[in-house]
Amino acid sequence: MIEYKTLISISIFLLTLLFVIWQPKGLNIGWTASIGAILALLTGVVSLQDVWIVVKIVWDATVAFVGIIFISLILDKIGFFEWSALHIMKRAKGNGRKLFVYIVLLGSLIAAVFANDGAALMLTPIVYAKIKHLGLKDRFILPFIMASGFVADTTSLPLVISNLVNIVTADFFGIGFIEYAFKMIVPNIFSLLATLVVLYLFFKRDIVKEYDPSLLKNPDEVIKDWFIFKITWWLGGFLLIGFVISEIYHIPVSIIITIGAVVLGIATYREKIINMKTFVFKETPWKIVVFSIGMYVVVYGLKNVGLTYELAKFIKNFQVYGDLSGIVGTGFLAAVLSAIMNNMPSVMVVDLAIADTGFKENIQHLLAYANVIGCDLGPKITPIGSLATLLWLHVLEQKGIKIGWGYYFKVGIIITPPVLIFTLFGLYLWNLIWR
Repeated sequence: MIEYKTLISISIFLLTLLFVIWQPKGLNIGWTASIGAILALLTGVVSLQDVWIVVKIVWDATVAFVGIIFISLILDKIGFFEWSALHIMKRAKGNGRKLFVYIVLLGSLIAAVFANDGAALMLTPIVYAKIKHLGLKDRFILPFIMASGFVADTTSLPLVISNLVNIVTADFFGIGFIEYAFKMIVPNIFSLLATLVVLYLFFKRDIVKEYDPSLLKNPDEVIKDWFIFKITWWLGGFLLIGFVISEIYHIPVSIIITIGAVVLGIATYREKIINMKTFVFKETPWKIVVFSIGMYVVVYGLKNVGLTYELAKFIKNFQVYGDLSGIVGTGFLAAVLSAIMNNMPSVMVVDLAIADTGFKENIQHLLAYANVIGCDLGPKITPIGSLATLLWLHVLEQKGIKIGWGYYFKVGIIITPPVLIFTLFGLYLWNLIWR
């Protein structure tokens, strides 16, 4: 029989997850996760000490995420992403298939630097607007829209800052920025190539062969402030150096990103591009901070009732047959959990399970990378797999594009598994070379 506390913990988790996904009457996900965490505390599923442990695990990831989105929103305001999209559309010179490849490559670059949420939420509306301006039918627009959404997650592997789950896992296992990048850039290349091939094969009949680039604006026309635009490039260099220094001196990446965000915010305020008070309090996603802590407190309750111990046994059973088996088993476990119950709680559950295996540090780190791959790619199977996807679908609906959950699942279940297995195999090969 299931023990009382186990039943309570699972019930709180499922109820919290249901309301996070459903969001009845626009219920803020931060409020939902907070209520779930309070229920877990009141029922004794977690303690105040557990809450403090969770805060120590996720604070760096959530602050870094807010900083990245803050920077992304400012760059979107000045036209940086529109400028980038127009550049590649001009460079494709009217070749629709070449443009499709360029859109995927641009999406992967933005996902790496500005995180998956930035790539999905900033690039997709711009791509839609520009492709629509070319006068193409909806069937020819859809491949570009779907590609923008999928590549945002499938190529959010290379850097710690590329995805919130990356930061959580790197912090949990004490993996530095350089170490992480060295281990994950090659698997990300595998993922990019697989994503490009699979997307192209799936949508090739609906990719327009030619378009008229003369209908598009000159890229320089869309930049609203050249001072901020130029500062952005210097800021990128500062952040890169800062991330290297952060590993040497064990400085949380969120500190580096926050400094960059403050500098850009001051410069933007000076130029009077936006109302900074409104921007900081209304547009910056503070609810994600509350959501992360609250949701992970709820997830920690699952650890306390033994769920992660059971998952640890599952992972051990795969690792017994070697690294390839362990990587694939852990990666698919994380992917399935992410698709079913969202990648935010999934990454914490599997991280805790990996820690419970008792393996040596090098094996735990290898499985942690497999977990990241599973939690970055797995969400693409279902619309509920990640918050970014839910927000992406909402943004598209506002633009008049209704992508049904049935259609999304059909595309996701066909595209995601081959990309996932190829990427996990890339991790195995790269680890084999650099043990």
